[in-house]
Amino acid sequence: MSTTQQDLTTAVRMFHALSDETRVALVQRLRTGERCVCELMDQLDAAQSRLSFHLKVLREAGIVDCRREGRWAYYWLRPDAFDDLAEAVKLLGPTPGARTTANARCCD
Repeated sequence: MSTTQQDLTTAVRMFHALSDETRVALVQRLRTGERCVCELMDQLDAAQSRLSFHLKVLREAGIVDCRREGRWAYYWLRPDAFDDLAEAVKLLGPTPGARTTANARCCD
């Protein structure tokens, strides 16, 4: 798999993870640092099983990481994931010198 294909696969996984309102809400709450899943449950008024699913998607996309302490799990954002996401967005943008108008002769 080429680097470009790997970048695309990573971007798709991250965009998918961020395409859900609950997952975006989780990311927003993790911006200030590590949180226990019990705090996230209270803040989002959501069941543990529902949050576990969404946190798993975010973890598999490389956006969050976690650690266990006793029966609780603590989650935080991975800063490098947002560097990767910014690079993915940049790769999807127009290339320098890209045409901004359609070629008028293409449909003659």
